Amino acid sequence: MKVDTKDQKILKKKRFWAGILLAQFVLFYIFSKIEIIIAMNGSFFEWQKSFHQKIFSIFPFSAGDVFYLLLGLGIAYFLFKIFKKSKSKKAWVGFLIFANALYFIYQVFWGLLYFQPAIKNQLPEKKLSLEETKQLTVHYLEECKKIRNEVNEDKNGVFKMQDQKIIEQEILNNQNKLPKWITLKKGTEINTFKPSLFRGIMSNTGILGYYNPFTAEAQYNPELPSSYLPFTLAHESSHQLGFAREQEANFIGYLIGKNSENPDLKYSTNYYVLKSLLNSLAEKNPEFVKNVLQQYSPGMKRDRLYEKMFVKKHEGWLNSFFGITNNLFLKSNQQEGSITYSYFLDLLIRYESLQKP
Repeated sequence: MKVDTKDQKILKKKRFWAGILLAQFVLFYIFSKIEIIIAMNGSFFEWQKSFHQKIFSIFPFSAGDVFYLLLGLGIAYFLFKIFKKSKSKKAWVGFLIFANALYFIYQVFWGLLYFQPAIKNQLPEKKLSLEETKQLTVHYLEECKKIRNEVNEDKNGVFKMQDQKIIEQEILNNQNKLPKWITLKKGTEINTFKPSLFRGIMSNTGILGYYNPFTAEAQYNPELPSSYLPFTLAHESSHQLGFAREQEANFIGYLIGKNSENPDLKYSTNYYVLKSLLNSLAEKNPEFVKNVLQQYSPGMKRDRLYEKMFVKKHEGWLNSFFGITNNLFLKSNQQEGSITYSYFLDLLIRYESLQKP
């Protein structure tokens, strides 16, 4: 009788690749705690991102979505083989090799960026009183009302973004105008904004956009109301710069859009800030929030109503499911949940305190 049969060799391979995957989990966890490793990974991302974006910018469609589609088909194929007993052992080996490669690429190109030093370390400590928060809210209300007069509307009087390509170029230009005392990250000026092929799914799950770490594309949902879209583009471009944490990407998106010469981008940015402030006050100060909403300009009220109609139209179990899973993902990467605005507002308040004379 042979000691080392074919089945035994396959079993050894399966154990080996399972061990390698487990070792990767442990190794990258340890790496996430070592500052010099995180710094080296950040430098690597800064060096490689222009090559990465340039490669996938040649595709006129979302290459990342095609990749995810193929990934889903690949996983389905392995599962089919695994459940087919005669092929399951070989399929497990292939699946584990595949999982190892995917996990390694993800961590090197993106995962470790979640553990970079926080932006708040570059900003002074600042806490706003309730009254100061209300004053800041009123300030952004007035900013929104003013800039709302400069944007275009559709036939129903709802804000309608005019030229998205101009907005995208403005975002790329403004990436390199960020304060150097906040970040030294450089924009590539390569346009890889891509409308997602899964726009219907995104609308029904509440996903506005996402960064694809495998193709370096900034994906967005083209079905979004215009009040959402320009700031969503600025947010996803912040991920392309190398800001992995969601609320830090919001803050960088805010810096990109707040002083923009493009009224569409500026309005969408200031409107996002206003909504974030109102959300933070809604539970403890509902009367103040109600009063601010009543002070919206007629155009802003139409924009808000259109947003509510869009959300209502796409409500469902998919929205709830993806909200829960996204929160779990964010928290697993040392972030707050997707519906929590406190870190973004903390950064905003710290920054605003420096703008006062």
